[in-house]
Amino acid sequence: MTAVFSHGRLRLYLLRLLDDGPKHGYELIRLLEDRFLGLYAPSAGTIYPRLQRLEAEGLVTHTAAGGRKTYEITDAGRAELRQRADELAALESDIAASVEDLSALAGEIRNEVRGSVRDLKRELREATRQTRQERRARWEPPSFTSGPPPFPPGPPRGAEPAPAALAEFDKRLAEFTAEVGRLVRARRFTDSQLGTAIRLLDGALDGLRRLLR
Repeated sequence: MTAVFSHGRLRLYLLRLLDDGPKHGYELIRLLEDRFLGLYAPSAGTIYPRLQRLEAEGLVTHTAAGGRKTYEITDAGRAELRQRADELAALESDIAASVEDLSALAGEIRNEVRGSVRDLKRELREATRQTRQERRARWEPPSFTSGPPPFPPGPPRGAEPAPAALAEFDKRLAEFTAEVGRLVRARRFTDSQLGTAIRLLDGALDGLRRLLR
């Protein structure tokens, strides 16, 4: 759970969301995810126990239909929102600041990933270019004393790297970038974790450089 919701503040924000109208648990999860621009989404194990406690306290009620519970705020829940209006305003301000921080962090990681991906592609293509040049330099076409050659001269079979291998590498790089983006959106990184993630990317790049020398 994101730090902005510590000390029972998620409970208050659930009441705030239900004050806009009845909702089931999945809708509350999606609303929170949208509020945090997809960078944080509470789990069902976080939301439903809190809804149950709110119901036990008489602040919300629910109706069931088709195996799904729809929760609705009660008059007692609205009264608590009025009593805690200042606290709710401070919470909204903290959420806005948290979203801004998360967006900046996600941007830093995306930039690091893009830079590493560009470097990986550049290293691979440069190594491929050098390999082609070396193989062409080592290969000498056969000489004939008279008459045309029986086949057009060209590099030996297998000298050119398979296009399918390069296409597969580009595909894996795209999947890698997408997966890192998904991980960034799924949770909040600390400064220490961000530094570790960057070192891992640098390590992968160094490993490929050694491989392609």
